Amino acid sequence: MKIKGLIVWVFLITGACAPRVIEPVQSSRAASLQSNNVFMEDNARLPLRKWGPEKFPKYVLLALHGFNDYSNAFEKPASYWAKYGVTTYAYDQRGFGEAPLPGRWHRASSLINDFIKTAELIRLKHPNAPLFLLGDSMGGAVVIAADAKRSLPPHKGKILIAPALWGRETMPIWQKATLYILSRVMPGFRVRGGNFGRKPSDNISMLRALAIDKKVIKRTRIDAVYGLVNLMDTALSGAKNLRGPSLILYGKKEDIIPNSARFATEKYFLNLSHNIFIKEYENGYHMLLRDLSAKIVWEDILNWIRNPMRDPSGGNSGFIYNGGNKVRKTP
Repeated sequence: MKIKGLIVWVFLITGACAPRVIEPVQSSRAASLQSNNVFMEDNARLPLRKWGPEKFPKYVLLALHGFNDYSNAFEKPASYWAKYGVTTYAYDQRGFGEAPLPGRWHRASSLINDFIKTAELIRLKHPNAPLFLLGDSMGGAVVIAADAKRSLPPHKGKILIAPALWGRETMPIWQKATLYILSRVMPGFRVRGGNFGRKPSDNISMLRALAIDKKVIKRTRIDAVYGLVNLMDTALSGAKNLRGPSLILYGKKEDIIPNSARFATEKYFLNLSHNIFIKEYENGYHMLLRDLSAKIVWEDILNWIRNPMRDPSGGNSGFIYNGGNKVRKTP
């Protein structure tokens, strides 16, 4: 009884508090795409990077980075794709990189609406080129949540790289309770990701470079973690109705997203009735686009955007898909 009473007491004293979320500012300007920035309707400036041909690209890709990262995450893969006529756009999401208030969490709806609006602007800029939407980790969650709103412009397919779908549905009760309490009692407290002993990639030199990159967030606010989980909740719900064609990529050595969360979402994907392709890389980690064997992933993505209705590796082992036969079952 004493323990139950303590739990009730903690929830009561924290119930009146709330995590701190940055709200968009009211404005009447139209969103616009410029050479180095995307300006949103509330005047938020999101730094923009571009690789590939300016005119007449064969394909156009809008890529969205992960949590605590920024648009430079796509430098190497986008430079590779550019050799084959792919123009890649990537911007810093609110609260990350050089976007407004780095380290602070902006409402998930703002991140989702930013992505939809940017996709619309790029679609207008390149009306004749096939458009693909790519999300890496947290970026994958944003893409899935945006797809669920059914407001994205016409596009040929979605590419989700280790999508962050670790929502509350797949969390044990102690994690949910701890996050709830900390986000209300000490929302500004910062934690270091390196303290948890996880291995996001086997590319050590790349990880060292990120460690000294001032635009990469090293210490994360608790209320930002809480906001990320809210986003993942929304994306997890949207994953049940993901539209194809979609290519979903995981590393077998994934050490950031728990297997329980990953396998639960794979089951959602496999129950869909259209072209959802899933590939698992034997030597892949969470940061598939920057691992030592990343070029294999770049090539698979390039092959798939050339023909998003089929397995880009020609039916080799590692793929499961629905809309027909399943090459292998999820664990």
